[in-house]
Amino acid sequence: MKKLNFAIIGCGRISYKHVEGLVENKEIANLVATCDVKLELAEAKKDEYINKMNGSEVNVKAFEDYKVMLEEVKDIDVVTIATESGYHAEIAIYCMNKGKHVIVEKPMAMSMQDAEEMIKVAKDNNVKLAVAHQNRFNRPIQKMREAIEAGRFGRIMNGTARVLWRRDDNYYKQAPWRGTWDLDGGTLMNQCIHNIDLMQWMLGGDIERVYAECDTFRNPIEGEDFGAIIVRFKSGAIGIVEGSAVVYPKNLEETLGIFGTEGTAVIGGLAVNELKTWRFEGDDEEAIKSDLQVEIDSVYGKGHTPLFRDVIEAINEDRKPYISGEDAIIPLSIILAAYKSRKTGMPVNFPLENFSSSDMK
Repeated sequence: MKKLNFAIIGCGRISYKHVEGLVENKEIANLVATCDVKLELAEAKKDEYINKMNGSEVNVKAFEDYKVMLEEVKDIDVVTIATESGYHAEIAIYCMNKGKHVIVEKPMAMSMQDAEEMIKVAKDNNVKLAVAHQNRFNRPIQKMREAIEAGRFGRIMNGTARVLWRRDDNYYKQAPWRGTWDLDGGTLMNQCIHNIDLMQWMLGGDIERVYAECDTFRNPIEGEDFGAIIVRFKSGAIGIVEGSAVVYPKNLEETLGIFGTEGTAVIGGLAVNELKTWRFEGDDEEAIKSDLQVEIDSVYGKGHTPLFRDVIEAINEDRKPYISGEDAIIPLSIILAAYKSRKTGMPVNFPLENFSSSDMK
């Protein structure tokens, strides 16, 4: 397999997981450049990678302008984007137009129009576009997906996605872009999109309509700090989302539940990594729970490493990434429909016309 050269754009909070994904795939991945508008962050990320490579001979350059980086470092194969959400589309489109494959953090964009353009640009340039919904790689999630594909749930009636977390004033003061309509959205877009993605993936992703109630109860932000969504799928299944960033006094749970006529499964834990309930005829629930136990050190989980490997393999094999732009636009559309529903007070029927987080202003 051809070893690919990577560049990281955006060296803030989540970027250490990009370094981790590269280091743990070091036989097929190599970091050659880092970039951040704050050059000191790009330099620090470069040093972090070099230190984790334990003295291996590496050559990484730091930049504060990604356009300059792409001109000066000619051998970049893949760009990973971990900037503020509102810049994802602009940077991804520019990089793909330069012939670079892209891994972008969630959400892939802040509007349907931008997300659709990203998908189009990837096709036009024959490059891969992958989105970091890394929790799909969690072992209990994979077990649930296998049961879905095998039809073991019978008729699926409903699914629940609960994210009951705490984000205090300090979280928003650390980065003033958080909670803004232009660059972030509220808790549904920032904290809950991973679980919304998992729920829609299990329920089939073909959406009929969305209704939402949201509010901003305590945090000093433009977006919501609590949101509730009802999603009706064309299969007849109903999805229920409960997303909060105001749980007292700290994070409580992130839980995904799928309920069918012949099976029930619930996954919780710090990053939907712990099998809580597994009830299928003939299965030993406790043995399966024990087999799937994985230690997680943060809400980001351990999915970036297999996600990066999958993208490298997809490039080498010229196939679709496991989590493509076409996959990631679905949870984005649910959240944008929820925002539109909040604004109008009405259910939103699909297909969703172009709508942007910024339209909430």
